[in-house]
Amino acid sequence: MSGAAVQDLAEAPVERHFLSTEEAAALERELLEDYRFGRQQLVELCGHASAVAVTKVFPLPALSRKQRTVLVVCGPEQNGAVGLVCARHLRMFDLTTQCEKMDIPFLSYLPTEVQLINDAYGLVVDAVLGPGVEPCEVGGPCTRALATLKLLSIPLVSLDIPSGWDAETGGGDGEEGLRPDVLVSLAAPKLCAGRFSGRHHFVAGRFVPDDVRRKFALRLPGYMGTDCVAAL
Repeated sequence: MSGAAVQDLAEAPVERHFLSTEEAAALERELLEDYRFGRQQLVELCGHASAVAVTKVFPLPALSRKQRTVLVVCGPEQNGAVGLVCARHLRMFDLTTQCEKMDIPFLSYLPTEVQLINDAYGLVVDAVLGPGVEPCEVGGPCTRALATLKLLSIPLVSLDIPSGWDAETGGGDGEEGLRPDVLVSLAAPKLCAGRFSGRHHFVAGRFVPDDVRRKFALRLPGYMGTDCVAAL
């Protein structure tokens, strides 16, 4: 092998599955500024893909007839917006059956009676906190919601990262925090996803251009057919 070839190999970027918090923010800036995606457009793409991932793992026939309602718990930041879009698409996929106004009922507060949630819902979507947002930064309601979600016995699906986890280390609340059954990584998996031990991990990032994937050296699975999510 020639010296030039050895040098090229040494300088080639190392392909990886996971992004740091800084890299994830840079990737989002690239989509917004260079590719002129709108922020609401990204929220819509991620919310729709999240709903698709939920229905892949929990198709309607698999849910109990008495528990065909999905509880989507949304926080105040961008992850919460993704959760609202996810809820809207789940309704269109006929998984959410109790409706008002926009066909989605809103709870004024999350019940603290864990068994009440277990009995009333078939599964819960965690869209409370995204990367870089600490429970202490958003106040009591989110902290109380996480305390309740930790105790549930029904399946839990987390969007992007399990709420309360450190996006890079999985530490912090991740030590004794949420243990979702399903993780849907948005755009690309974050570093903490390496500690995810649930049953199903999806990436919702078909909209990420190939040039951006190469720039960030992302080695991700291909998307089958017209799927907007891929299993990891």
